[in-house]
Amino acid sequence: MLQPLCNFLANAPVTTVAIALLLSLPALAEPADSDPTLPESSIELETEVIVFPALSAPQAAPLVEVPPVVEGGGVIQSLFVEPILPELPQAGLDTEAQAGPEMEVPVSVSEPAEPIVPPPVTQLSVTLDWYLNPQHATLLIAREKGLFQRHGLEVNLSVPADPKVATKLLLADRTDLVVGRQPQLHLLADQELPVVRIATLIATPLSGLILPEATADELAIEGYRIGYTDMDGRDVMLFSALRTLLGTAQGLDLVEPVETSYRVLRALREQRVESALVHHRYLLPRQLADEGVATSMLPIEDLGLPLYDGLILMANRERLNGRRDAMRRMVAALEEAALWIANQPQAAWTLLEEAVPALADEANREAWELLYPRFAMRPAAVDHGRYLGLEHYLFNNGSLRTIKPVERLALDLGATETR
Repeated sequence: MLQPLCNFLANAPVTTVAIALLLSLPALAEPADSDPTLPESSIELETEVIVFPALSAPQAAPLVEVPPVVEGGGVIQSLFVEPILPELPQAGLDTEAQAGPEMEVPVSVSEPAEPIVPPPVTQLSVTLDWYLNPQHATLLIAREKGLFQRHGLEVNLSVPADPKVATKLLLADRTDLVVGRQPQLHLLADQELPVVRIATLIATPLSGLILPEATADELAIEGYRIGYTDMDGRDVMLFSALRTLLGTAQGLDLVEPVETSYRVLRALREQRVESALVHHRYLLPRQLADEGVATSMLPIEDLGLPLYDGLILMANRERLNGRRDAMRRMVAALEEAALWIANQPQAAWTLLEEAVPALADEANREAWELLYPRFAMRPAAVDHGRYLGLEHYLFNNGSLRTIKPVERLALDLGATETR
């Protein structure tokens, strides 16, 4: 029985085999409670074999090509950030040339860097009218605070051996500028010398007549030996003072003028002169008092002379062309110095004492309190009325031969540049 069943199972479809196995299980199992009297032939089954069509073999799934991995933000990012189409190279140009050369980053320096070249510095020389004193404060402050250097200048200050030498040095082109006074300028221009004012340091008179304290009230100065330091002190200031005090234009004939140069203090101390016309009226009386010489001072503007610029810078007019710009920058530095002094007078004096220790005495400190309000706040500006007025005054009293125009006497370098 088993042989036919095995043959059947081998040839039957899978579904039919499954049904046949289920139906034949009782016969194969032979349970213990089966009836042994039943014959084998009685266990016949009528089966119908149904042959189903064979299932076709499964087809292979089609291959799908996976695109290569693209670095970056992907398709979504390219739609919003990157251009959809790449830039096309311009016709006639090489694509590599459009991309530009690659920059090379240096990894080492084989040579030191080029040194920074400082801006050019223009040198100017200034010859003073006297030894260094508080009247020269704007020049000293501009130098000590680096204002000249900031304007590209190196300014050298020098003191001549004699007050009359300064003008000679200027005319010989041995110095660029000299410190002087407005009356002195008028006399030099009348001699047809090429001297011109370019800046004002102090805009008020600084000169005065020193008299012995015992005779100051009487003013009986006829026959006095009166010292003076230079030409304008005698021919302009002393002339005007004597005409006022003695009531005559021949006052110089009634006294004995004595040239003292820088030795005016010694001459007064040693009583070689009884009086002196000086240009440092805020300084000399206190110095004499410290030495026991009592004096009194008469301001020159109270003795008939019109107001004038007490301290100026003069240049050689014939040699201005190559130096105008440097002198203009120097005047700008002096203006800055004058403003700083006005704002901080005590700090300015401290700086002066440190720069010139010889100034650190009571006479100079007392003079400083009287001087610092007098520095010209606009050193370049020219007071045309003042220069023309003094020119006419000196011409009328016989000190000048002709009247010069203001442009011949004084220049505002900034104003002439814009004309």
